[in-house]
Amino acid sequence: MASKLVIVMANTDPRNGEELGAPIFQATVAAAMEYEVDVICTATAGRLMKKGVAETLFVKEGSPKSVYDFIKDAHEAGVKFYCCSPNLDLFDMAQDDLIPECAGIIGGAHLIEEVMENDDVKVMTY
Repeated sequence: MASKLVIVMANTDPRNGEELGAPIFQATVAAAMEYEVDVICTATAGRLMKKGVAETLFVKEGSPKSVYDFIKDAHEAGVKFYCCSPNLDLFDMAQDDLIPECAGIIGGAHLIEEVMENDDVKVMTY
């Protein structure tokens, strides 16, 4: 049985708040179940790692909790969030622009290596 879950948020568009709840919630649940969990934000979802973005997004209109609140909850549960390196250029970001919950910047080779060389990993994509 795998002990690590990698969630790739590539097709999740921050402009559609309802798309953001499931992957972050599932990451939190997996971490609470004591699995190691990495969430890799790439493509449009990479915007979530930029300070000030997730604070303005909501899964449901009128909700008191922002997407950033859900990211903080997931992080507190043990989830590690990563920004994909091309997002820095794509969204005019520097490492200093990333939220504190972002554990770092990774490239495509890291994800491919995790999937292809680590039999202890399961991957979900959104």
